[in-house]
Amino acid sequence: MAAAAAPGALGTLQAGRSRLVAACCAPLGPGWRLHRSLTGPRISPVMWARGWVTAAEGAALRRGYSSEVKTEDELRVRYLEEENRGIVVLGINRAYAKNSFSKNLVKMLSKAVDALKSDKKVRTVIVRSEVPGIFCAGADLKERVKMHSSEVGPFVSKIRAVINEIGGTQRLPRAIGMSLAKELIFSARVLDGQEAKAVGLVSHVLEQNQEGDAAYRKALDLAREFLPQGPVAMRVAKLAINQGMEVDLVTGLAIEEACYAQTIPTKDRLEGLLAFKEKRSPRYKGE
Repeated sequence: MAAAAAPGALGTLQAGRSRLVAACCAPLGPGWRLHRSLTGPRISPVMWARGWVTAAEGAALRRGYSSEVKTEDELRVRYLEEENRGIVVLGINRAYAKNSFSKNLVKMLSKAVDALKSDKKVRTVIVRSEVPGIFCAGADLKERVKMHSSEVGPFVSKIRAVINEIGGTQRLPRAIGMSLAKELIFSARVLDGQEAKAVGLVSHVLEQNQEGDAAYRKALDLAREFLPQGPVAMRVAKLAINQGMEVDLVTGLAIEEACYAQTIPTKDRLEGLLAFKEKRSPRYKGE
């Protein structure tokens, strides 16, 4: 089930929920692991952003796009600078296929995410569309129909490894309850942005701006709020929240305790305490 957004919608990307924009998470980074009894599905370190334009604006803007794009241009990676240093933007650019996930695009995303996970200077990743009026149409069904049946399963698993929010029959009931999830899945109903927000599928619904990138601007504002925070605390908080939501409260609290234990020997924790004592802003280094 996929939900469509109203112009300028911003929210959480959940395959099987809605293909809008997602909340930002700092990369987990190498060396951050819980005991295997507490671990769960892999966590994607991304924020998804989508900008919409009206039908008329979209038609006018799309006329400026070629019907074909070189495969190496289907994903654009931008490292932002100055006050946005630490933010990386992944721009999907498959206008001719409505940014649908092809084998090549999934391969490029996987490679980009793997590189970013090991880069300690990267604090936040935003995934956005470079195509006016479109975020992502899901899987590239024109390519899918040409796949041998033996290829389909591994391809879906590859997408899941990059975007671990896939799994609508399991994630949607956890987000909005079993009854409403069944109603939406069985009917294949398309929701607009306001409806999606009302049932808890998206975080923000925005008025579109003249440039058609209101959602991206909102995602960028959120990313800037995250930048000053301690990288170590962000990583373990992300891990505790994502893992904790999949288990009962008692296990979740054990995960939280295990995550906090990883912050105790860090320099960042001591810097936070010292900054509080000296009444100044902390200068975290992620150590």
